[in-house]
Amino acid sequence: MQSPSPTADNESRPWKMLAELTSQGDRGNLEDYLDRLPTAEQSLALDRLDDEQRSAVLQLLDAQYAAELVARLPGFQAVDIIEELSPELAASILGELASDEQADLIGELNDQDAEAILQRMDPRTAASTRRLSEYDDHVAGGLMVTEFLRYPLNWNAQQVIDDLAVHADQYRDYDVQYAYLIDNAARLKGVLRMRDLLLSSRVDPVADNMIADPLSVRDNASMEELFEMFDRHHFFGVPVVDADGVLVGVVHRAAVEEARVEQNDSDYLKTQGIVGGEEVRSMPLIVRSRRRLAWLSVNILLNILAASVIALYQDTLQSVIALAVFLPIISDMSGCSGNQAVAVTLRELSMGLVREHEYIRVWMKELGVGISNGIALGLLFAAVAWIWQGNGYLGLVVGLALALNTIVAVSIGGLVPLVLKRFKVDPAIASGPLLTTVTDMCGFFFVLSIASLMLDLLV
Repeated sequence: MQSPSPTADNESRPWKMLAELTSQGDRGNLEDYLDRLPTAEQSLALDRLDDEQRSAVLQLLDAQYAAELVARLPGFQAVDIIEELSPELAASILGELASDEQADLIGELNDQDAEAILQRMDPRTAASTRRLSEYDDHVAGGLMVTEFLRYPLNWNAQQVIDDLAVHADQYRDYDVQYAYLIDNAARLKGVLRMRDLLLSSRVDPVADNMIADPLSVRDNASMEELFEMFDRHHFFGVPVVDADGVLVGVVHRAAVEEARVEQNDSDYLKTQGIVGGEEVRSMPLIVRSRRRLAWLSVNILLNILAASVIALYQDTLQSVIALAVFLPIISDMSGCSGNQAVAVTLRELSMGLVREHEYIRVWMKELGVGISNGIALGLLFAAVAWIWQGNGYLGLVVGLALALNTIVAVSIGGLVPLVLKRFKVDPAIASGPLLTTVTDMCGFFFVLSIASLMLDLLV
């Protein structure tokens, strides 16, 4: 049966086509249509369906195809969809995913839903998923996969080749460039390249062709350690061992790079005051509102502090009303400079290029930028104020204030994330409010205090 042609209406609204194909109950046409949609359109179409329609789509699809579809979706959307499914259907789909993806999704579900799904999965798969889901998402154990080739150290090449042939279907989705050799206690002893295996004599022990004492990482290795390790070594994957040296998984470069992107995206959202990371408009209103209010309510109090500085100098402000025009400009320009410094520090922290205690190094680097940019911006702003208001002393006040506040802003922006990280506070969430408040207060103070000292020359 030929797949129906989309109308002009559902061409631009693929969720309509999904609903129509699902109602017809034709799996082939549904999968053909999904294959033609870009990944972003697949995500959009599923997002616009209601819970019942989404469940019907996944119920109709082949379990392996449904798993591939879920794996391509953003993490939060995949979790929402899995939560809506029956435990039986969710278990069949999760059973087709890689072990790290299974653990990620199970770890995001509430305990009751997670347990109901695990009870319906293959016992060995469920046990592996339970172990993996206990790891934090941001360590090697949380990123590793348990689908890899491992063989006893005392096997010969023929035994390994025979095993590959017998279990070809199972190993088809594995990364088979390397096999890992273990002793009787399952401790990692070596890495065997497939090329060396195939070119060796069939009776040779595989240990004769292995790379002994290979590089490995602990299962609790942090993201920063993984970033640094893959930046230094051009490996596709690295074995993961526990405290006893037992081989527990393999972490792939692609997984680490994906985690780096996700972390940067999450940090960006946090700096914008969206606590909790990802947000989309299909989420419940109360969840979206709570995430934003967590930052906005604190920001009210911080802005009151900044406004109190103006109250202290209201007489000066009344005498030179032109200052009111320049206050928000100085505040905004300094805030931009500070946010640039925050972004660089957060980036270096995520990449492991700076350590939490390196305050002096970071400050000296930012101080140089702050002084040079402060002078340049101050001179430019002073010239604008002089030309606009016709008062050179006013230009001197606002230009000097902007220069000083730029130096303060980049210093704070560079250092605050380090201080917050040292005290176990998420720097991506708290750096923005602190920077904004301090640069506002300092900017207002510099302008109004310098203006008070030069008041006779300004009026």
